Amino acid sequence: MSASFEFLSPDHFTAGAVGQPGQRVFYVQSREKGQLVTLKSEKEQVRALAEYLGSLLNRLPGGGVATPGNLALIEPIDAAWAVSSIAVGYDEARDRILVVANEAVEEDAEGEPASARFLISRAQAAAFVKQADTLMKASRPICPWCNQPRDPTGHTCPRSNGHVHH
Repeated sequence: MSASFEFLSPDHFTAGAVGQPGQRVFYVQSREKGQLVTLKSEKEQVRALAEYLGSLLNRLPGGGVATPGNLALIEPIDAAWAVSSIAVGYDEARDRILVVANEAVEEDAEGEPASARFLISRAQAAAFVKQADTLMKASRPICPWCNQPRDPTGHTCPRSNGHVHH
């Protein structure tokens, strides 16, 4: 069983990726009072979380928010565990957005899966959306014929009878 985490007022909340496009490993990372937590996630989880946070920010009353500065992953990048699902809520009393990540576990694992709860500010949510957008733009280009990612060396497109497109 892995450790669970609860950050009520993190000073750092971001996403990042390590590796070359096509082989990148994605992470969600947060820090509070010097405790750093890094969770391994899927690219789609980061993208979906950013989309949801963006739509939530658009629905909340109130104006613009200042965005935190450095959104780079903090070393060491040592994942506590891998994420299976992410949920988002809004704590109206604190005007904080709750992000809950749940651990991916094997079916025969003992005990409850770990979870991580982060109460982030609107500014942190807005910064996460921008950071995720930057990460997605660094992805491999999409083939216009088959909608699959293209490698820098080209790829064999299933819609072109095996011809390689660059």
